[in-house]
Amino acid sequence: MDLLVLSGGRHPFEETTPILADFLQAAGHQVQVTENSSVLISERLRGYDAVLFNTRREAELSLTREEQVELTRIIGGGKGFISLHVSGCLPESWPEYHDVSGGGWITGISTHPPYDQFTVNVSDPTHPCSAGIHDFITNDELDIELGWKPGNQVFITVELDGQTHPMAWTRSYGNGKVFQTTLGHDGLSFQSTMFQQLVVNAVDWATSAD
Repeated sequence: MDLLVLSGGRHPFEETTPILADFLQAAGHQVQVTENSSVLISERLRGYDAVLFNTRREAELSLTREEQVELTRIIGGGKGFISLHVSGCLPESWPEYHDVSGGGWITGISTHPPYDQFTVNVSDPTHPCSAGIHDFITNDELDIELGWKPGNQVFITVELDGQTHPMAWTRSYGNGKVFQTTLGHDGLSFQSTMFQQLVVNAVDWATSAD
């Protein structure tokens, strides 16, 4: 598949995006990485099978309204969309974004314990994005108190203080397939083989015809 990865912003993307591109290419995909969001309103966008966000789009990096509209149009038209970690953060300039992603970080509301090692649970092993994945230990941020929209199919969770928190889910947006995970803070978390399998599964699922 031909994949577009939008990177850049206030997070260690200089660590994570090269790892992301490497393991997606190893899985047989063609990967184009850019930090320039104007690609979302270019003719090139139509040639990609899916768009991956490994980016934090805020302040001067916020998407323009034209870019927002075109991205939602192309996802709704059937392109896959994969959003990793803080890419699900709700931009002030785009209050409808969580209608696409299904939810994610909301500045001033969401939180996380200190970066640590914890166990990730495959709560729905029948989900197609769970293929080849079992419960695993990772080093990462555990985002909680997230924005949330109905219609999400949660299949990866974490237990914290007796509560279950969603870590990965899928949803439909128009004719498009959307995957969101809150995992993937830094290079160490991206080196997890289970995390990499999760993202590869997400690409396969989001670009499949059924």
